[in-house]
Amino acid sequence: MVHKQATDTLSPQSIDHYAGFPSTYLAREVVLDIFLPPTPSATPPRLLLLNDGQNWKALKLARTLQTLYAGGKISPVLVVAIHADKNRMHEYGTAAMADYKHRGSKAAAYTFFLTKELLPFLTKKYQLLDDPSQRALAGFSLGGLSAFDIVWHHPHIFHTAGVFSGSFWWRTPQGPNETDDQSRIMHRLVAAGTHHPELKLWFQAGTEEEKEDRNNNGIIDVIDDIIDLMDELKALGYSEDQMHYRELAGGKHHESSWAKMIPEFLEWWEGTFERSKG
Repeated sequence: MVHKQATDTLSPQSIDHYAGFPSTYLAREVVLDIFLPPTPSATPPRLLLLNDGQNWKALKLARTLQTLYAGGKISPVLVVAIHADKNRMHEYGTAAMADYKHRGSKAAAYTFFLTKELLPFLTKKYQLLDDPSQRALAGFSLGGLSAFDIVWHHPHIFHTAGVFSGSFWWRTPQGPNETDDQSRIMHRLVAAGTHHPELKLWFQAGTEEEKEDRNNNGIIDVIDDIIDLMDELKALGYSEDQMHYRELAGGKHHESSWAKMIPEFLEWWEGTFERSKG
């Protein structure tokens, strides 16, 4: 495992770079970029794991963190950008089952990598608290689906999920007399789940991410899928205090739009964290 400390050219943000973190579950080495808080703190920082971390420069992550810290908008947080590779379509998804094209076949292995390999390493290396209220997992598109799936099934490990343009269209083969909407995997898993009052769930989508409207209701699919999922959550007892939905006018399915939303997500998470302490 090759490790070095670097400084992003756009900011003085200190970054620990791991060129190859070994994973037995994934049978590969994973590249990590770990963004350290700017100054030492008397208390351990919170932890944010970020799927699709290979895109951190396009997401303007270093500059965003620098700006938020400078403005006193967030307390110390260790941000771990986890790089995806050619296996992305199989490592992300829903761990319970692959989709109708057999994508997501390694999603369970990715979950084990995060929870059994990466998290223990980070907790020990950076002296983090073993406290789910201090941890969040976020991602974009398919990485957002992965983040939600892992948090949903592991509320004893993570209390917060950040889902940017989540791929909640992920579905099984369409059964007899079944619509595409009825075959969506995550919606089924949520409907069969329970209410966890400690969870905090952020959802975001852009109004210009796509043109598709498979049920012809006048709402593009990415937004429709999120709204339907939130309705399933509400049916289980999840309140507005637990869920936040942000719709970006003109937002695309692209890092440039997600970069605009990351500051809002981090400030929202800060707010929920502060309220939970009160």
